Amino acid sequence: MNDSHPIGLVGLGLVGQALGKRLLQAGFAVRGFDLRAEARDAFAARGGTACATVREVGAQCETVVLAVFETRDVQGIVADPGGLLAPGSAVQCLVDCSTGDPEQLVALASQLRERDIRFIEAPLSGASTQIEAGEATQLLGGAAIDIRERTALFDALSRRRIHVGPAGMAAKAKLATNLVLGLNRAVLAEGFAYAETLGISPAMFLELVLATPARSAAAEVKGPMMVSGDFAPQSRIRQHLKDVDLMLASARAAGQPLPLSETHASLMRRAVESGDGDLDNAAIVRQWRRERTPPN
Repeated sequence: MNDSHPIGLVGLGLVGQALGKRLLQAGFAVRGFDLRAEARDAFAARGGTACATVREVGAQCETVVLAVFETRDVQGIVADPGGLLAPGSAVQCLVDCSTGDPEQLVALASQLRERDIRFIEAPLSGASTQIEAGEATQLLGGAAIDIRERTALFDALSRRRIHVGPAGMAAKAKLATNLVLGLNRAVLAEGFAYAETLGISPAMFLELVLATPARSAAAEVKGPMMVSGDFAPQSRIRQHLKDVDLMLASARAAGQPLPLSETHASLMRRAVESGDGDLDNAAIVRQWRRERTPPN
């Protein structure tokens, strides 16, 4: 490990732990922080160095990867006068792996540039298990030269990446592709619920989907979970609801209706209200089943 140039990692949830494992496997020394002690302990057990405060990460690391929930969290980390960028901070580059608000990220990149700190968006398209395996596609937004200078870092995080433009564009790309992905999952779940009313077992329905043009990556990845009923989170319903709310807000601002996504958001809200928000996105099938009414 290169302890003279450690990488910082703030946010040690599903995505953060997956990214930390990839960085450690690539030979980077990693300093990690999370508000939750159990997350810090899990990171340390994997070979990382857990820091007691986010300020400690900033004091030791020139490059810091952010794997937090949303843009508001990123802004809070940047704005906290006693936090990551406190006096004495070594940070020269922030790499944001969250799915965020494009316009707010453009403004944040400008603010950081005035402080001579580079900002690169790097959301990943894929569940945490796919991220850990290096199979998720990384969408990069920022200056090309800043990305090239950190090729080794991005090589470690994912085997596949696309530079989609300046700051803000990666969030837009992630939202647009997540719209399709989320609807694929919701439609697959609706199909499961419908097939059951026809007397088709979940296992048989998945076999049919995978053997016909209805096949999709959602069916391959989430279908087995819908069959088994094991919804241990690789991604979470409440997190995707946050993404869909961002999609709907930006679409309204552009005058673009998204009726299917409106329906999807409503379905997920009901799933969260029913207590499924922290389950895997595949658990949306449970909501379709809950909404079944007795036949007349």
